[in-house]
Amino acid sequence: MTKKPNENDVVFIQALAELLSAQGLTEIEVNRLYGEDNSLNVRISKMQNVVHMAAAPAAPLAAAAPAAPAPATLAEAPAAIEDPAAHPGAVTSPMVGTVYLQAEPGSPPFITIGAKVSEGDTILIIEAMKTMNQIPAPKAGTVMRILVEDSAAVEFGSPLVIIE
Repeated sequence: MTKKPNENDVVFIQALAELLSAQGLTEIEVNRLYGEDNSLNVRISKMQNVVHMAAAPAAPLAAAAPAAPAPATLAEAPAAIEDPAAHPGAVTSPMVGTVYLQAEPGSPPFITIGAKVSEGDTILIIEAMKTMNQIPAPKAGTVMRILVEDSAAVEFGSPLVIIE
């Protein structure tokens, strides 16, 4: 059965889009069941920002000539756009949730940049479905980067910390 959208559905979809942006999510899907033959299925997805690097402003077509500096600048681009999740010491999120860097507000953080951690040490907490999940260090090492902010929303596979 097809259903004409009503004002409540439009408001609901707008609220989902705002939630998507506010929580930093890239995709959200909701199925609402109004009755046996009446439902609303909504999937909202947004593209990630794509970084384009340009060596120089584009020249007019009539004066198109190969520019010597462009290859050197483009060769440096991969280093500038390094993906933290691809780093061998990256600790990624095992779930969707809200990340906390300390046990409770006002207490010291579990880790700081430059801190030494042992395998199994709690490095942060991810709250998912009202459950606090301690995330352990997968290996011993030094915390080189913390890639998330306290109380930020994270997705499955998001890079959290880099330990070397």
